[in-house]
Amino acid sequence: MGAGDDLFSELLSKSAAMPAAGRDMLHSFFRLIYPPTCAGCNRMTGGDGALCPGCWRDVAFIDRPFCEVLGTPFARDHGEGVISARAIADPPPFDRLRAVACHEGTARKLVHRLKYQDRTDLAGLMALWMLRASDGTVDACDCIVPVPLHRRRFLRRRFNQSAELARHLARAAGKPLLAGTLLRVKPTERQVGLSAPARQDNVRGAFSLAPGREADVHGKRVVLVDDVYTTGATVGAASRALRKAGAADVTVLTFAMAVSGPI
Repeated sequence: MGAGDDLFSELLSKSAAMPAAGRDMLHSFFRLIYPPTCAGCNRMTGGDGALCPGCWRDVAFIDRPFCEVLGTPFARDHGEGVISARAIADPPPFDRLRAVACHEGTARKLVHRLKYQDRTDLAGLMALWMLRASDGTVDACDCIVPVPLHRRRFLRRRFNQSAELARHLARAAGKPLLAGTLLRVKPTERQVGLSAPARQDNVRGAFSLAPGREADVHGKRVVLVDDVYTTGATVGAASRALRKAGAADVTVLTFAMAVSGPI
C-alpha cells in the first residue's frame, strides 16, 4: 500500500455519514487517481486490502501440524493434540498460542509497517487473517484484550498496534473489546535486541488489571492480542496478570511468530 491507501482510509472514515450513492461515486473517483496497491510491495492490485501473487506466496502461513500449546509448526504430523518438548519442559502461563505466519518476508513487512510506519490501515486485513488463524478460540471467547502500551510510549507513538488489531478483530467477530482492562504499569525498555532473560526481567511486574476491573476477566475466556510473538516474555507477563485476576482461559493470538523452523 502507498500514500493513496492512507488517504483512502481517511476518506472512508470521513465519508461514512454520506448517502450510499454519493459515497460510492466519491470512492470510484478516488480510485481512478489512486489505484489499490499490494500491502507488501506497492504493486497495483485488483482490490483493496490485497496482496499480489508474489507477496502472497512469500507469506509463511502457520497451519497444522503444530504444537497445540505454543502453536509452533512441526516438520511432520505427530498425531492429534501433540505438545512440543518446549511446552512440556516450560509450560507457558497461557493455555495456547496461535499465529497467522512466521515473522519473515511479507508478514514481517506488514508488522513493521503497522508498528513503525503508522500504517494503521493494514490492521483490518491483518485482523481478518488472525481470526482465521485463531482456531475457533475467538468464536468461543468472552472478550478480547490487547497487550497495552505504557502511557508514555503511547503518547510518543500515538497509537497501540496491538489495540488496532484487537479492535478490528473484535468488530469482525462480534466480541467485546476490553481495551482499558489490562494496563502496562511499568515503563519497560524496548524488547528488540534484548536477550531472552533480559526480556523476562524487563516485563516482570509490568502489567496489572485496572482498579475495579477484575470482574471483566474473572471466570472468562480471554483472547490476548499482540502483533508478534518472539520469546513470549511480554504475553507471558500479561497472561500472568490476567490469571491473577481470575481469567479461566487465556489464548494468545498474534499476527506473526518468530520461529527458527519446523520442529
